[in-house]
Amino acid sequence: MRVLSKPSTAKCNLRMYIAFLLSEPKSANCQRFSEVSEASHDSANRFLAREDYNPFDLFNGVRHLIVLGGGTLSVDDSVLDKPYITLSKWDLAGWFWSGKHKRSVKGLNLITLYYTDPLGIQVPVNYRIYDKSEQKTKNEYFREMLVEVLAWGLKPAWITGDSWYSSLENMTCIKKHAYGFMFAIEKNRLVSTLKKGEYVNIKSLDIPDEGLKVYLKGFGEVIVFRTVFKNEYRYYVMHKLNPETGNLLALERSDFKRVHDAHWNIERYHRAIKQVCNIERFQVRTEKPIRNHIFCSLAAFTQLEFMRSEKRINNWYELRRNLFDDIITVFIQEGAVADGIPFGADLTPPVNA
Repeated sequence: MRVLSKPSTAKCNLRMYIAFLLSEPKSANCQRFSEVSEASHDSANRFLAREDYNPFDLFNGVRHLIVLGGGTLSVDDSVLDKPYITLSKWDLAGWFWSGKHKRSVKGLNLITLYYTDPLGIQVPVNYRIYDKSEQKTKNEYFREMLVEVLAWGLKPAWITGDSWYSSLENMTCIKKHAYGFMFAIEKNRLVSTLKKGEYVNIKSLDIPDEGLKVYLKGFGEVIVFRTVFKNEYRYYVMHKLNPETGNLLALERSDFKRVHDAHWNIERYHRAIKQVCNIERFQVRTEKPIRNHIFCSLAAFTQLEFMRSEKRINNWYELRRNLFDDIITVFIQEGAVADGIPFGADLTPPVNA
């Protein structure tokens, strides 16, 4: 974060820009900011180009409002759709696989570490915008972010992710830090029910509802659970060691369900930042303004979550939905209808017309 050397006289600041993102229902660009504020559109442009927000600023802004230990830390990525842009004119943009569209689309790729604390408060605590120039994979970004949040003081009980993040490198990294994990895995992953037995595809096993202890090839002991989604089996591996004995804990279906439910929060978060935090609706093209806009959108989401946790709103969508209620009520009651034949009159043409 940029450190001020003197009081700011800027016409646009973080508080104003977050309020704009949370209230604007359609077009969150700098021109629209000028239309609804007393500042020029250059004020918003200068704000995004001037500031220097980073992932630690996001964590530092939420750390005092969450329980740092005992929660669930989830990793996932989402594509910020930009279907009409010219890639050569935009920094950080590219072609990325979209689970929503089931194909590669133009946009930016946001990778998030999302934390659900034991009290149910859920916030992003670290993030990266995929940058091809850094020549890192999403799994390398994940391990980098994980090491950072652990150093910052976060102590999750579980670390979770989908099958994209279930590499042996990721699992081994988490095991070295003595944390438990749950990852979805593909049905062709090799496992064995015997320590030195023959490895088979996990889909060939008959997995009971209470889970099955197996040996994941290249890693070691894990417990496998299976669910049904859209008439297909999905497989998950869980691993957590007893700190006293060093043995794998006897995890049950209830443990899996609790952790899986917490992991699903990151999917809800992805929808919310797009629908009510305007994370996709920006027109700045260069790297620094893009990074600052995305930071502000994530900060806006944390404001909604803390309002929800304090019971000031029931859900993340309520603030935007209720913002225009009074205006719409007045508009309806005053009957703002254009002059001419009113709706509801008999508009049937004469028989001889």
